[in-house]
Amino acid sequence: MAVNSSKAYYIYVLYCADDSLYCGFTDNVKRRFKTHQAYQGAKYTRVKSRHPLRLIYSEKFATKHDALSAEYHFKHQSRQKKVAYLQTHGISVQRYYLQNHRTK
Repeated sequence: MAVNSSKAYYIYVLYCADDSLYCGFTDNVKRRFKTHQAYQGAKYTRVKSRHPLRLIYSEKFATKHDALSAEYHFKHQSRQKKVAYLQTHGISVQRYYLQNHRTK
Protein backbone atom coordinates (compact mmCIF):
# COMPACT_ATOMS: atom_id res chain seq x y z
CA MET A 1 0.00 0.00 0.00
CA ALA A 2 1.46 3.37 -1.02
CA VAL A 3 1.59 6.22 1.46
CA ASN A 4 0.27 9.56 0.28
CA SER A 5 3.30 11.75 0.90
CA SER A 6 1.59 14.87 -0.43
CA LYS A 7 -0.94 15.04 2.40
CA ALA A 8 -0.61 18.21 4.45
CA TYR A 9 -1.04 18.56 8.19
CA TYR A 10 -1.73 21.72 10.14
CA ILE A 11 -1.70 23.27 13.54
CA TYR A 12 -4.30 25.92 14.17
CA VAL A 13 -5.01 28.38 16.95
CA LEU A 14 -8.44 29.43 18.17
CA TYR A 15 -9.09 32.58 20.15
CA CYS A 16 -11.85 31.83 22.63
CA ALA A 17 -14.47 34.17 24.11
CA ASP A 18 -12.80 33.79 27.53
CA ASP A 19 -9.57 35.17 25.98
CA SER A 20 -7.83 31.80 26.09
CA LEU A 21 -5.89 30.33 23.18
CA TYR A 22 -6.50 26.78 21.99
CA CYS A 23 -4.08 24.99 19.67
CA GLY A 24 -4.96 21.85 17.76
CA PHE A 25 -3.76 19.59 14.96
CA THR A 26 -5.65 18.46 11.85
CA ASP A 27 -5.41 17.56 8.20
CA ASN A 28 -8.38 19.83 7.36
CA VAL A 29 -8.57 23.16 9.22
CA LYS A 30 -11.97 24.24 7.88
CA ARG A 31 -13.65 20.95 8.82
CA ARG A 32 -12.01 20.86 12.24
CA PHE A 33 -13.05 24.45 13.01
CA LYS A 34 -16.66 23.61 12.12
CA THR A 35 -16.48 20.68 14.54
CA HIS A 36 -15.30 22.99 17.33
CA GLN A 37 -18.04 25.51 16.53
CA ALA A 38 -20.64 22.73 16.84
CA TYR A 39 -19.41 21.93 20.39
CA GLN A 40 -18.13 18.56 19.15
CA GLY A 41 -14.41 19.25 19.08
CA ALA A 42 -12.00 18.93 21.97
CA LYS A 43 -13.40 18.95 25.49
CA TYR A 44 -11.79 22.35 26.00
CA THR A 45 -13.85 23.99 23.24
CA ARG A 46 -17.11 22.29 24.21
CA VAL A 47 -17.47 24.73 27.11
CA LYS A 48 -20.15 27.26 26.12
CA SER A 49 -18.43 30.19 27.85
CA ARG A 50 -15.50 29.77 25.43
CA HIS A 51 -17.75 30.49 22.43
CA PRO A 52 -17.72 32.19 20.04
CA LEU A 53 -14.44 30.82 18.80
CA ARG A 54 -12.26 32.59 16.26
CA LEU A 55 -9.80 30.79 14.02
CA ILE A 56 -6.86 33.16 14.13
CA TYR A 57 -3.95 31.13 12.78
CA SER A 58 -3.02 27.97 10.93
CA GLU A 59 0.30 26.65 9.72
CA LYS A 60 0.97 23.87 7.21
CA PHE A 61 3.51 21.09 7.77
CA ALA A 62 4.86 18.47 5.40
CA THR A 63 4.55 15.59 7.85
CA LYS A 64 2.19 14.52 10.59
CA HIS A 65 5.15 14.26 12.96
CA ASP A 66 6.18 17.87 12.33
CA ALA A 67 2.65 19.16 12.89
CA LEU A 68 2.16 17.15 16.09
CA SER A 69 5.53 18.33 17.35
CA ALA A 70 4.64 21.97 16.62
CA GLU A 71 1.28 21.54 18.40
CA TYR A 72 2.99 20.02 21.44
CA HIS A 73 5.56 22.81 21.64
CA PHE A 74 2.95 25.55 21.22
CA LYS A 75 0.73 24.07 23.94
CA HIS A 76 3.60 23.79 26.40
CA GLN A 77 4.62 27.44 26.27
CA SER A 78 3.54 30.28 28.51
CA ARG A 79 0.81 32.53 27.18
CA GLN A 80 3.41 35.27 26.73
CA LYS A 81 5.47 33.02 24.45
CA LYS A 82 2.35 31.90 22.53
CA VAL A 83 1.41 35.54 21.93
CA ALA A 84 4.99 36.32 20.83
CA TYR A 85 4.97 33.35 18.42
CA LEU A 86 1.70 34.52 16.89
CA GLN A 87 3.03 38.08 16.68
CA THR A 88 6.06 36.90 14.68
CA HIS A 89 3.56 35.32 12.27
CA GLY A 90 1.58 38.54 11.84
CA ILE A 91 -1.23 37.78 14.31
CA SER A 92 -2.18 40.42 16.90
CA VAL A 93 -3.75 38.67 19.89
CA GLN A 94 -4.44 42.12 21.35
CA ARG A 95 -6.81 42.78 18.45
CA TYR A 96 -8.97 39.80 19.42
CA TYR A 97 -8.87 40.78 23.08
CA LEU A 98 -10.16 44.25 22.18
CA GLN A 99 -12.92 42.73 20.02
CA ASN A 100 -14.04 40.60 22.97
CA HIS A 101 -14.13 43.59 25.32
CA ARG A 102 -15.64 46.33 23.19
CA THR A 103 -18.31 48.29 24.97
CA LYS A 104 -21.53 48.36 23.05
